[in-house]
Amino acid sequence: MGWLKRLFGMEKPQNAEVNPEPQPVPQAVSTAAPAATQSIPPERVGLNGEYDQSGLAKRVALAFDQDAQLDDVDTLWVAQTSGTVVLKGKVPSQDILNKMVSVARSVSGATGVDTTQVTIG
Repeated sequence: MGWLKRLFGMEKPQNAEVNPEPQPVPQAVSTAAPAATQSIPPERVGLNGEYDQSGLAKRVALAFDQDAQLDDVDTLWVAQTSGTVVLKGKVPSQDILNKMVSVARSVSGATGVDTTQVTIG
């Protein structure tokens, strides 16, 4: 079972990307001004560029799925607090954790990676 399936109960959507271009979000239409758009915060961009409250965590999970060295470690979870990727649980080795941190940092919108809740063994 892959990361996306285990953590979010979803298969990889068609055209899903680790770092998609954010889609514009239309603001309320006003008769006094032309329609404007606002951008999605980088940590809230979903797998296809849509707004997603857990977008960063899902894109990190997708990045883990796409890395052949990172088989699904079923004792580790991925969450997010704003732009910080939070890893929780247990990993088999420091090398695996280092690789996960490196992959997580490469995802657009990640401002840091918190591993304080990870144990090795």
